[in-house]
Amino acid sequence: MIDKGHLTSFKTLNRKIREQIHILAFRKQINMNEEIIELSDVAIEGVENVGATVGDSLDIQALNLKIEKASRVTDLIRNEMSKTIIGQSEMVDKLLIGLLANGHVLLEGVPGLAKTLAINSLSKTIDAQFSRIQFTPDLLPADVVGTMIYNPREESFKVKKGPIFANFVLADEINRAPAKVQSALLEAMQERQVTIGNETFEVPNPFLVLATQNPIEQEGTYPLPEAQVDRFLLKVVIGYPTKEDEQKILRANMTVEGLPKPSAVVTTKQILEARDLVRAIYLDEKVEKYIIDLVFATRSPENVGLGHLTELISFGASPRASIGLGLASKAHAFMDHRGYVTPEDVRAVAMDVMRHRVGLTFEAEAENITQEQIVTEIMDSVIVP
Repeated sequence: MIDKGHLTSFKTLNRKIREQIHILAFRKQINMNEEIIELSDVAIEGVENVGATVGDSLDIQALNLKIEKASRVTDLIRNEMSKTIIGQSEMVDKLLIGLLANGHVLLEGVPGLAKTLAINSLSKTIDAQFSRIQFTPDLLPADVVGTMIYNPREESFKVKKGPIFANFVLADEINRAPAKVQSALLEAMQERQVTIGNETFEVPNPFLVLATQNPIEQEGTYPLPEAQVDRFLLKVVIGYPTKEDEQKILRANMTVEGLPKPSAVVTTKQILEARDLVRAIYLDEKVEKYIIDLVFATRSPENVGLGHLTELISFGASPRASIGLGLASKAHAFMDHRGYVTPEDVRAVAMDVMRHRVGLTFEAEAENITQEQIVTEIMDSVIVP
């Protein structure tokens, strides 16, 4: 029970109400009716116009119930993709996080780990446009975004749109094309538009670039520029399946019928509605500060007792990492059928959001220190609220 003598201002009351809501949420006790009524009784006696604040508290409860129902679409997609993707549930979840958070995803792994199959299967579970671009050294920017074609009959140029104009764009082996082709994706990925000649065209909505790259081959490949890597919300590194999963994969591919094909179970309208709900998920101020602390630790590691990392980090994560952590953690909570974000949501996505946004110095590369090691050490050192 809050002491009425402490309700000296609207600001004080607002802070106390939010503290009560925060405690209840983190204990997963969503039924807050009795506490809210108790707080509102005190508020009526001590402060005017506090009804709006109590109404916001009720909205959080209603939002949680709404998200619990709407988030079932992710279960539909998971179940449909499980028909073709075996043993890569984490990769599927990260693809869904990118889809819900409206962010692009970069998949990295050795050949044969179902990277392309997973992206293709995801696009088929949603009733949307899909295009695949196989990146090669001789690819041109016009092959991606489109170009102007002369029509001799009308004596004029017409725009021929490229494969970038689709809801889902698979950029397969993106590091095999030169930088000028890779940079052709920049405008589309960030601004959601493409300029061809003197005209600018918006890409379809939703729009998602899902790229793959092979980390083991260096000949004939072109490393992605930092500006483009930062455009990807997530960089997901895929590992090998377990023995049990690989046995299931073997059996599935030995049948006469072959792998089953996924069917469309979700519409683009449902995805857009889910994205709006993801942004409405409650993010407590303490969790916000935790996100900021993680990002700032990559820039000034000495402030969290990691001074030895200063010589290993050439540049830290950008503000886009803070935004990405917030959106990705909300999407993770949405997939868990919750209307609020916990620190565990942030930690679940932190590695994939930050690993490609931390630059290594020559000393770090000489000692074979990876971004994953640095991010892991930072996550272990920053205090969790």
